[in-house]
Amino acid sequence: MNDDNRSNKNRQSLTIDEFFYFFLRMRKAEVRRVVGMLQTRYPEESPEQLSQRLIVSKSRLALLAGALVSLPWLLPGVGQTLKLAGMVGATSMLTRMNLYLINEIALAFGEDIDDTSRVQDMMAVVGATALASATPGIIAKSLGLDPWFQFPVGALSAAGVTRLIGHAAIRHFRRKTMARGAAALEELNAPASA
Repeated sequence: MNDDNRSNKNRQSLTIDEFFYFFLRMRKAEVRRVVGMLQTRYPEESPEQLSQRLIVSKSRLALLAGALVSLPWLLPGVGQTLKLAGMVGATSMLTRMNLYLINEIALAFGEDIDDTSRVQDMMAVVGATALASATPGIIAKSLGLDPWFQFPVGALSAAGVTRLIGHAAIRHFRRKTMARGAAALEELNAPASA
């Protein structure tokens, strides 16, 4: 098996790519553009420093999106269907943003964002974001708290999960980079076979 076939075996299928594009609006060209722009703007920064910039930016957006998840529940007279539609829309926006974040961090660390291992990473993000979006409402309802409680807690929950996802991605991709470096060093130090 040649290298081209081996690398294609680890590529995401067209179906997976289209799923993330059509259902979650994942545009990998945008991921590449953002990371390329940061690498051009801050050429002296390490992948970890660039990733921190991405986390700060996305956390600010998550704060706003987390508040938006709670907004429909604060409007008296709005029907249950409209409330759920608003929550689903804001959660979808948060999910896409966090998917972009982990792919941007992966790319900053030199990872192939078309590799099949990204799918597992992205599914974990979908679950974490959905849980973070639902938690403030569940807590407020189960404790009988005023719906206004959801607004700040939703904002902080979304921003916190985005930061956790980002920092977990940094640790994950740093370990992968170090493992590749160790393997390359080991290969260099291996005695040449005749």
